[in-house]
Amino acid sequence: MFTGIVEELGEVTAVEQLAEASRFRLRGPVVTEGAKHGDSIAVNGVCLTVVETADGEFTADVMQETLNRSSLGSLGQGSRVNLERPMALGGRLGGHLVQGHVDGTGEILSRTPSEHWELVKVALPAHLARYVVEKGSITVDGVSLTVVEAAADHFTISLIPTTLALTTLGIKQPGDPVNLEVDVLAKYVERLLAAGVDPLSAKTGQEQP
Repeated sequence: MFTGIVEELGEVTAVEQLAEASRFRLRGPVVTEGAKHGDSIAVNGVCLTVVETADGEFTADVMQETLNRSSLGSLGQGSRVNLERPMALGGRLGGHLVQGHVDGTGEILSRTPSEHWELVKVALPAHLARYVVEKGSITVDGVSLTVVEAAADHFTISLIPTTLALTTLGIKQPGDPVNLEVDVLAKYVERLLAAGVDPLSAKTGQEQP
């Protein structure tokens, strides 16, 4: 589980194409400190398993399913990436609950700079629109953000200078793809309601007439 608070702006140092998979080597001295085989690290919001670490770098195998559902397939040597280690139990939840399971990809549509922040419009896949609400949370390339405007085919986010400086969202341009993860709680509520279950019921599994 992650919080969507990026710890480090890393870099892809190598990509090896495998049969129906890719092996990425990424530089991230902060997130690799103390990391070992089998640990998880979020890369642009995608939870990946560490294969090995050495000299501030780590490798991770990315299966075809992940490449199909995320924008990781567009990364190459030299690409910058957002990195985050899993949250520690008992620590502060700075953003919101993020699983690192990408729900789909969007596309940067426009950027509107202002004196103290920048408004970014992102295309929203139709199947995710119902989970995105004004002032709700969404994860864009692993960054926990608050939705400014939620429309049927897009949403907007307001980026402060810190986010622009310390994440890839500061360098993404119109036309660039981004990974999207919606609030998992909204998906659970939807599933319960579809099954005829009242999420507010005190009795687990109690169905409404």
